Amino acid sequence: MDFLNSLLVQPFADMFAAPDFLMQVLWEGLVSGILYALIALGFVLIFRSSRIFNFAQGIMVVFAALTLVGFHEMGVPAWISVILSLGVMFVLAVSIERVVLRPLVGQPDIILFMATIGITLFLIGFGELIFGGENKIMITEELGIPTGEFIFEPFGGFLLLEQKDVTAVVVAAVLVIALLAFLNKTRMGRAIRALGDDHQAALSVGISLQTIWVLVWFIAGIIALVTGIAWGARAGVSFALEVIAYKALPVLMLGGLESITGAIIGGLMIGILEKLFEIYWGQPLLGGNTETWFAFVLALIVLLFRPQGLFGERIIERV
Repeated sequence: MDFLNSLLVQPFADMFAAPDFLMQVLWEGLVSGILYALIALGFVLIFRSSRIFNFAQGIMVVFAALTLVGFHEMGVPAWISVILSLGVMFVLAVSIERVVLRPLVGQPDIILFMATIGITLFLIGFGELIFGGENKIMITEELGIPTGEFIFEPFGGFLLLEQKDVTAVVVAAVLVIALLAFLNKTRMGRAIRALGDDHQAALSVGISLQTIWVLVWFIAGIIALVTGIAWGARAGVSFALEVIAYKALPVLMLGGLESITGAIIGGLMIGILEKLFEIYWGQPLLGGNTETWFAFVLALIVLLFRPQGLFGERIIERV
């Protein structure tokens, strides 16, 4: 009886008793969820355009952040470092298309997937060679990102919002809106969507596969840099960020591997639900640390009932 009370009654009583703390938990979950969604967008864009599951997206976040900090440590001004880092991500996109993807056109999907694992291992080794393996501090203040706090007193309680988190949410929202506008309003954006909707038909009307691949990998690089800055401002810059980036995997499982909407909503759902579960169920009942596995269990449960994810399209094959 006590267990059922702790499971079904007490958590909601705690939420009702301290609504200001509930708002704090929801905010922390929202920030994490938006960053998960950003990483998942990189996966979705590349998969839609090339049917390649980009295992390297996580290390791209780390590599972009390390590149930014590395340029600044060399004496380059902060915003010039951002521009140079974007240039590096473009060179990386071109190199991946020319050296890795182009020779593998027409190969089975598993070969292309293994190629992205090779890219991951290369970027880890190359990154450690160039930048070293020690933790680095993100150049938050140098980029003009505020580091203060907003303090509110909802319901007579206490709510603290770190300004860098607010900035991350705003920048992420602007990036997503810009990405959606690009995909829906520009010629190249429509070409990316066409390639995702019908690969063969898009190629038959003259859409360049190589150009689209470079473009989507560069966009994924931009997303990786923004995500690296946001996560780096919260937790520093190190290769440990790659592990955080893999939290996008259950987001993809939940939202669907081809759905941009699913990546956004799935990221928000997982960010908020894992934080709520950790605070109100995980710590009292399981001793905490549930954030490491909750998202994967939730995604697995969804897949049992909807294998294509909440927003993925059901694939029907005739045999």
